[in-house]
Amino acid sequence: MKIFKRILLLLSSAILLVVMINYPKLNIIAGYSAKNSASSVFLAERSLAFTDSTDNNFSPINLANDKIDDEKKLAISSVFGLLSRKAIYREGLGAVLTLNDEDENAPFLQPKRAISDEKTPFPYGNAEPKDTILSEIDYQKLNETVNSVFGKNNSRAVLVIYKDQIIAEKYAEGFDKNSKILGWSMTKSITSTIFGILQYQKKLSVYDKAPIKSWQNDGRKNITIHNLLQMNSGLEWDENYDKISDVTKMLFLEKDMTKAQEKKPLSGKINASWNYSSGTTNLLSGIIRNQFQTQQEYLDFWYTNLIDKIGMNSMLLETDLAGKYIGSSYAWATARDWAKFGLLYLYKGNWNGQQLFDETWVDYVSTPTPTSDGTYGAQFWLNAKPTFQDVPKNMFYADGYQGQRVYILPDQELVVVRMGLSQMDENAFLSGIISSIKK
Repeated sequence: MKIFKRILLLLSSAILLVVMINYPKLNIIAGYSAKNSASSVFLAERSLAFTDSTDNNFSPINLANDKIDDEKKLAISSVFGLLSRKAIYREGLGAVLTLNDEDENAPFLQPKRAISDEKTPFPYGNAEPKDTILSEIDYQKLNETVNSVFGKNNSRAVLVIYKDQIIAEKYAEGFDKNSKILGWSMTKSITSTIFGILQYQKKLSVYDKAPIKSWQNDGRKNITIHNLLQMNSGLEWDENYDKISDVTKMLFLEKDMTKAQEKKPLSGKINASWNYSSGTTNLLSGIIRNQFQTQQEYLDFWYTNLIDKIGMNSMLLETDLAGKYIGSSYAWATARDWAKFGLLYLYKGNWNGQQLFDETWVDYVSTPTPTSDGTYGAQFWLNAKPTFQDVPKNMFYADGYQGQRVYILPDQELVVVRMGLSQMDENAFLSGIISSIKK
């Protein structure tokens, strides 16, 4: 009996030790699941069952048990009953993880939105585009290429635009032209564009020193906004989603996500230490906030000067608990509205006759960052290396987790949108689309 008790005690101690070691991870798991569930159900208008079977079905997130309260518009996720996290949906701002009970009923402002133009055909409005057959398109080859990235490749939406015309559009079961899909880190390219607009309006220069008070007494005072946009500040940051890291702590444990990168020391040389960092992009969102006297002005600017300005009326950019836009990760929109963003860059900032940012801004964001090996610009990814051998080197793109993409191909007058749940053979996909256009 004594031996049995000792074995039981050792087993209990071992279980307790495992729980203690992994308990902080449970916070991240439950936080991810709660946040994603609330956004998917209340923002994207999907069912919880669909969300759990598709978006939350991978390890270790599938360890969480999710529940929805439709009346209060919140999601609660728990892991083994040991830890629970709650995410609430705030109208106009999206879903946000709470850190305490007071967060649930805290007051908030929301951005003022423009009314969608339902009369003008796409892309300059949201009415159905004109049905046009172009003689230079090999539609059979184009459709075969598009179809190839569905099924096992887990694509949810593909949209191909050539000379303002939709030449291919396909959706997975459960999705259509009205489905809002999370762009993940494609949101970084939205944040970058806001700087292009602010610079065009002469409200700042990206070559100014970053206006961060806490940096003024050390080497960080020499970091420019340009260095931050290029992810080349030399600041310490761990962008690892497989463990408790800087990025997971920021996204699931912080009230004000714009502060996470600010607190980090220099670990490399400014303009010579490229390091991908979502914390940097949220720091940039904080810098944008400080350009405005009021919270309302900050919230409105992103929509009135970019998002609604080009008719991306489906887009919703989520904020953190402090009301700052999570510029690194959380913009939702339909595939057609993501395509409008690509068209804005294809036309060098000119939207239907109105210039939103200087033409040279396109050259700026698509210029390789030093030490990025030709793969990164200013919050856009590049093919300058080239990464994709059969695709023009001047192609650049917004890039998000699980293969969210907006590709801009200037030479071909093409914008290609792909939304999905996993990576694919991008070289074959893009080269197939390019070759379907007979020149």
